[in-house]
Amino acid sequence: MSEMGHSRLPGLLGKLGKMTSIRDTELLEQSLLRTLGPLLGVLDTSLYRTDERQNLVRVINYHRSKIVEREGEARMVERVEEVSRLADLSPDVVTLTDNVRLLGKPCTRKLENGLLVAYPLLGGNEVCGYFVFQRDREVQAAEDAIIRGVLEVFSNYYALLDVSQRDRLTGLFNRQALENSFDRIWRLLGRPDRYEERHEGRQEGRRHSLGENYWLAVIDIDHFKKINDNFGHMVGDEILLLASRLMSQTFRASDLLYRYGGEEFVAIISADDASIAKSVFERLRLAIEAYRFPRIEMLTVSIGYCQAAPDILPVEVLSRADRSLYQAKQDGRNRVYCYRDLVESGVFAEPSYIDAEFF
Repeated sequence: MSEMGHSRLPGLLGKLGKMTSIRDTELLEQSLLRTLGPLLGVLDTSLYRTDERQNLVRVINYHRSKIVEREGEARMVERVEEVSRLADLSPDVVTLTDNVRLLGKPCTRKLENGLLVAYPLLGGNEVCGYFVFQRDREVQAAEDAIIRGVLEVFSNYYALLDVSQRDRLTGLFNRQALENSFDRIWRLLGRPDRYEERHEGRQEGRRHSLGENYWLAVIDIDHFKKINDNFGHMVGDEILLLASRLMSQTFRASDLLYRYGGEEFVAIISADDASIAKSVFERLRLAIEAYRFPRIEMLTVSIGYCQAAPDILPVEVLSRADRSLYQAKQDGRNRVYCYRDLVESGVFAEPSYIDAEFF
């Protein structure tokens, strides 16, 4: 290793130690950017996450800047932000990451003011994202070795954390992962500029990469106890697995789907308005109803959902969706109920502020 590599090694080992002490995948992603940015001497680094079909689903940007105080003292400040407008990504980034995906190795792209560099993130043998940064010179051999080593440690540790947040039967995110997601979703909801974000040329009735509104639904399989009682738990597990696959196929890759417990699931989707959200959940109900399951033939689900808002705590949004689900069960099952509709129709009282605590 070069002298430069040796001089960086103690600091790098310390950063890797901190990275692998983290127990949350989102914080781990941020730690990766905080680790590599200063090592490469750049102020901006980005992490691009893709789904199993290689579609971009999340982008995280990390920025460092120097602020000089009145007394003349300088200090570094940092900012981490998640980009929700995936349709507005730079064409240079899109082209570069496509090259990385096709070649399976780091690529560079020359810009007017420097070089754009992208490294693949690997999950198993598949590309599951990209580490991207820009600077005025090529990556040296010692730097390349550091980047590859850090990304390998990150990918391996991320895979371990991801497994811990997955339901063993269905492979969906579990209840712990749901609680971890609340902070991220509510940060997006609370962004002051999010209400100004609009896309040109939208087509009515379609959902886009990320809408301006989030909706949380609780989904419950109807009469599931009877399935276990009549056919046994092995058949019950098979039904849960098939139902979860149908849910995954119905929702978009950027939507969040969790097995909350037993036969109950939670989905968090983005949709521009209430009518689109309702059509999404209704489409899921119809897909489950139309599918012919083995042994039991027909299965239905009941769904209750509520819009997420920055001024309503996550636990209260979940509670409202759950109350709507319970009402759907009471009214005969196999139906989709919106909390706001139930309030406006007088079934539920107008909500007042509830002093609920975060998870």
